[in-house]
Amino acid sequence: MSQSSNSNVESACQRLQFGVVQFPGSNSDQDCIHAVESMGHEAHYIWHKDTDLGGVHAVLVPGGFSYGDYLRAGAIARLSPVMHAVAQFAEAGG
Repeated sequence: MSQSSNSNVESACQRLQFGVVQFPGSNSDQDCIHAVESMGHEAHYIWHKDTDLGGVHAVLVPGGFSYGDYLRAGAIARLSPVMHAVAQFAEAGG
């Protein structure tokens, strides 16, 4: 790709806003923030009790233990207020 093609591609790309859902006991949320920022985009945490995603372009739900070592941590996490907003975001094509 030529130098001018590279600059055209870069100028066409926007700086995306990522939200990283953070649960008590999450262990890879910091890795998600680092990965997003290393790609030149912006990322911020969304606490599991938040009900608004803050206008992000993409939502990341990190793997790992959302509630530490509790049994069925995923089942507990789905009841967090933020997950309703995440579901609506996904249904809208996010």
